[in-house]
Amino acid sequence: MFEIYCVTNSELCADDFLTRIDEIAACKINGIILREKTLTKSEYTLLAKEVLSICKKHDVNCILHTHTEIALSLNCKNIHMPLNILKSTPKNILSHFNNIGASCHSLAETKEAKKLGCTYISAGHIFPTQCKMGVKERGTAFLENICSNIDIPVLAIGGIDLSNIHQAQQCGASGCCIMSGFMTVPDTAAYISLLKSSLYL
Repeated sequence: MFEIYCVTNSELCADDFLTRIDEIAACKINGIILREKTLTKSEYTLLAKEVLSICKKHDVNCILHTHTEIALSLNCKNIHMPLNILKSTPKNILSHFNNIGASCHSLAETKEAKKLGCTYISAGHIFPTQCKMGVKERGTAFLENICSNIDIPVLAIGGIDLSNIHQAQQCGASGCCIMSGFMTVPDTAAYISLLKSSLYL
């Protein structure tokens, strides 16, 4: 089954952020990655408590981003981080997590991430996206190469939308991560329904 994950960015959110998270989680997507790079650690901790509670209510995985110490303090067993941070994180810290993801931008990076203990990776950016203005997308051939040469789940990221989500699926990705769509669409439930109907079941 092709999985769908929301990557958060509260600065893009069109309405109340926690209300939006509740709407997304209620639609039973596979997970919410709480990215929020602009927050201080204390701000992130407070927000993570709220988001974890919402996800628990709807039985949806919540994956905290970068801050392993915050995740451990909140008993969250899911963490995603940039590869450079993963490389500097002690193994005894990583051993506390059930799910470990890293953001990768080459086949060599995906293989390194697996050796470091990742249970999945995100690969991107696949399609043009405003988050990476001026940086050329890596494209579907890149994604297909990653998926063909690594034996842990690969989540496609970057510019995924209704028009191309099926292309990520065709490349062999296990799922995808979407940011702006989830943060900006006027009707979250309708959007998720359309995403799912765009896939080959």
